[in-house]
Amino acid sequence: MKRIKKKKINAGFEVNGNEAATKECSKKKKLAEIHQALICDPVDTGTLRRAAASKGGLLTDEIRRKVWPKLLNVNVYDLPHKPGRDVRQNHKDYNQVLLDVRRSMKRFPKGMPASERSVLQEQLIDIILEVLKRNPQLHYYQGYHDVAVTLLLVVGERMAIAMLDTLSNYHLRDFMDPTMDSTKHILNYLMPILEQVDVELHDFLIRAEVGTIFALSWLITWYGHVLSEFKLTLRLYDFFLASHPLMPIYLAATIVLHREKEVKQTECDMAMVHHLLSRIPQELPYELLIAQSLELFSQYPPSVLAKRAALQSRKSRCISTFHAFQLSTLHQRPDSVLQRLTKAQGSNTSNNASRHAGLEAALTRNRGQLWGKGNKIVKMAVWGLSATLGAAVFAVAQTALDWGPEVLLQLF
Repeated sequence: MKRIKKKKINAGFEVNGNEAATKECSKKKKLAEIHQALICDPVDTGTLRRAAASKGGLLTDEIRRKVWPKLLNVNVYDLPHKPGRDVRQNHKDYNQVLLDVRRSMKRFPKGMPASERSVLQEQLIDIILEVLKRNPQLHYYQGYHDVAVTLLLVVGERMAIAMLDTLSNYHLRDFMDPTMDSTKHILNYLMPILEQVDVELHDFLIRAEVGTIFALSWLITWYGHVLSEFKLTLRLYDFFLASHPLMPIYLAATIVLHREKEVKQTECDMAMVHHLLSRIPQELPYELLIAQSLELFSQYPPSVLAKRAALQSRKSRCISTFHAFQLSTLHQRPDSVLQRLTKAQGSNTSNNASRHAGLEAALTRNRGQLWGKGNKIVKMAVWGLSATLGAAVFAVAQTALDWGPEVLLQLF
């Protein structure tokens, strides 16, 4: 008997060992594919998109800092300058942005000293106002800062400005109109997706008159507002940056479909169903849901849904411009080429890049010491590094703010 048990135990270790080896092999393969895609000329953005959407996403923040700009056609050697304090002067959205950022404490890593968090919050305000100043046709909305802070924590201030600028003119464009009409239009895709997959569930939600407001914060913050695990938020950002602008709605549909039994067991009442759906479980199998979202998108693309549900009455800017945006990402030069071109133009950007690399290495070596000491070194690291490297190295952040009622009032 003892011998049999020992064999069973050994077999268990062997299975676990094989699984670990398989995962490590898969990770190494993905890393090699990403590296090869980045050095291709032009950059192989198709491979980068597939890597970002496939299981595990982009794996690390170091890879994200290299791949995210390519997914958005951002030249890392031609970034905006740090905004001056004058960006705040007489800006019509300053007070609202300040209020939203001040109550976003939970979006920053646990244990981060107040002084360091304050530095990043000041940068966050400047990032948002700089993008709005560059694009006077865009209008700030509550929840926009949830997207901005995610970018800041990973790629740093200057890169965050460049990325947020692009996202605001493409993926997030419909949310930045003067009214919520375009946002409601995007939300209106949710029910037709559900109807195609589960008519019974769709009819239940229609009878309950729950509408789609429960998914509002999911959509306009790319789930950054509702997820407590920063790692999970980053996984979804990998997915959305590589996908069609409506993919957050397809993910919302898969979440509702996954909770079908819970929904149907709830009393068919608007308040009850809204209460259930608006509280998104943190432990959902998100990799499975991402795969299902891709499948749903393939089976029921936006063009098909628009025809079936008469959604074509309003022209969506993010949908209509996406094809041109995707084409624009296909002709990017690899960073090594961009760096040589920049040097040839007499730029000192390459010197800055090497200094930034040295700072990143230093921070990695000293990361365990920085938080414990709580001295000037930490503050200098935040000021110096967050401009180019992001603060994701400081670990896990949590969800922020309670929604202001003025946002919901605009939906009626």
